Amino acid sequence: MAQTGSYDFAQPPQSVPLKRNAAAAKYREDEENFPMAGNNIMFDSRVVRGNTYAAQVVTQEQERQQQVFQRNDQARQARIENKRMNNQTPPGTPPPVAGRAHMDIQTETFLEELTDRPVEHAVETQTEAFLDRPPSPLFVPAKNGNDAETQIEAGDLFDFDLEVTPILDVLVGKTLEVAMLELMEEEELAAIRKQQEKFEKMRNAELSEVQRLEFEAKRKFAEKQRRKKQEREFKEAQEELREKVAARSFAKGFLSDLHANVFEELEGTGHFYDPVRKEVSETFLPWLMTAVSDNLSSVAVAYAAADDIIAASLEEAKKVRASAIAAQEAELQRIEDEKAAEVERLRVLAEEEEARKKAEEEGEGEEPAA
Repeated sequence: MAQTGSYDFAQPPQSVPLKRNAAAAKYREDEENFPMAGNNIMFDSRVVRGNTYAAQVVTQEQERQQQVFQRNDQARQARIENKRMNNQTPPGTPPPVAGRAHMDIQTETFLEELTDRPVEHAVETQTEAFLDRPPSPLFVPAKNGNDAETQIEAGDLFDFDLEVTPILDVLVGKTLEVAMLELMEEEELAAIRKQQEKFEKMRNAELSEVQRLEFEAKRKFAEKQRRKKQEREFKEAQEELREKVAARSFAKGFLSDLHANVFEELEGTGHFYDPVRKEVSETFLPWLMTAVSDNLSSVAVAYAAADDIIAASLEEAKKVRASAIAAQEAELQRIEDEKAAEVERLRVLAEEEEARKKAEEEGEGEEPAA
C-alpha cells in the first residue's frame, strides 16, 4: 500500500540543563551543574520584602532557614576547595642550570646500611653557599652649575611678629572650627547611639511580642489538638460503650429464659441441686443450733454466777457501810465529848481567873486603908 503525504514530527520545547563545565556528562549528578539557590533573589536574605520603613522582625523560622543556607553554602565551598586542592599537582624540582646535573642524595635522619651493594663510584657534589647581596651604593648626581652665596640681615625678608598674626588667626580659627565640628559630630554620634538603643529596645520588644504570639499560637494549636483528641477518644469510648450495652442487652434477653428453664428442668428431674443449700441445711444448720444452745447455756450459767456475786457484794457493802456509819457516829460522839470537856475546862479557868482578879482587887483596896 503506497503512503500518501509527507512525514511530520512534532516535539514540545524543553529547557536545556544549565552546566558550568561544557565537558560534563549529560546525566551528571554533581551539584556544581545546578544553579545555586543563593543566586536567586527570592532566597537572598539581604533583599528586604514588604515595607522598608517598618522594623524588620526576624522570626525563629527565618533565622533557622538562614543558618541552614549558610551551612549548605559553607559545605559547598569546602567541597569545591578540597576538589581544587586535590586536582593541583605538587611543585617539582626546577631544572638544573647549564653545566650541572641533579643527583639523588640521602637526606634522611637515620642512615640505612645496604648489605647487597652494587658496583658504585664515588662522586661528590656541593651546593654553593648563599651569599648576601651587597647594599646598593647611594646615588650621587653629578655636580653642575656655579656656587653662589648671599647674606640676609634681620628685617630684610619679613617681620615675624607682623607676619605671624594672620597665620595664627587662621590656625586658631581652623582649630576652633575643627573642635566645633568634632563636638557636633560627637553629639550627633551620641544622638545616633541613643536612637539606635531606642530602636533596639523597640525591636527587642516587638521580637519578644512576636515570640510570645508564636508561643501563644502554638499553645492554642496544641490545646486544640488535645481537645480534638479527647473528644475523638470520648466519642469512640461512647460508641464502644453503646455497642457493649446493646450486645449485653441482646445476650441477656436471649439467655434469660433459657437459663431459668434449664435450671428449673434440672431441679425438677433431680439431676441438679444447689450444693451450698444442701450443705447449709444438712451440715451447717444442725451445727449452728447445737453451738447456739451450748452458748446460751453457758451464758445463762454466767449470768447466774454474776447475779450471785453481785448479791454477795451488795450484802458485804451493806455490812461495811453499817460498820463505817457506827465508827463515824462514835467518832462524832468522841469529838462532842472532847468539845464539852474543853468548854468545861475553859469555864473553870475563867472562874478561877475571875476569883483571882477579885482577890487582887480586894488586896489593893485594903492597902490604902492601912
